[in-house]
Amino acid sequence: MAISEGSTIIGESILINGNLNGDEDLTVRGRVEGTLTLTKTLVVEQTGVVRAEVQVKNCVISGAVVGNVTASESVEITKAGRMVGDISAPRVIIVDGATFRGRIDMGEVDVEQGDRPALARAASRPALRSPPRAITQDPDRVEHGGHSEAEPEEGLVEKAPGVKPPAPPVPLAMGAVKRKVIVRRK
Repeated sequence: MAISEGSTIIGESILINGNLNGDEDLTVRGRVEGTLTLTKTLVVEQTGVVRAEVQVKNCVISGAVVGNVTASESVEITKAGRMVGDISAPRVIIVDGATFRGRIDMGEVDVEQGDRPALARAASRPALRSPPRAITQDPDRVEHGGHSEAEPEEGLVEKAPGVKPPAPPVPLAMGAVKRKVIVRRK
């Protein structure tokens, strides 16, 4: 990777322990421990190890990062990259072969009427709930609100003409979506 003008490099034999703040790009080839806050890009090369809480604009991980990374633009974990911790960024790239364990938060998900009408309609419908059920002594019998009936075996249910099967429950509202991604190296 080409190093841009105004970039700082932490060499392979350097260990920085503490709070690191800056307004320029930073390339880590050595070790950084503590907290790291940049207004620009952090690049962790293959020999680099970062054990820190990281806040940056962009982050490219080719080495090892242990700690949470918050980026205002993007986080990329390359094929050689390894990370344990949570990522919070609007854009996350995890290349095939990378190693990651943690959670990813890409912010709020906006669902507009024109983009996903079925999802918007489903979110406005009340959730369907089945009546309370209690298992009796007989495993083939189930009680429904005071009366009991035998549950038919799977595959033996006959469909009555004009009767639709009950629809699965629909969530009431869609909130922030948190994604958990685990990529394992082969």
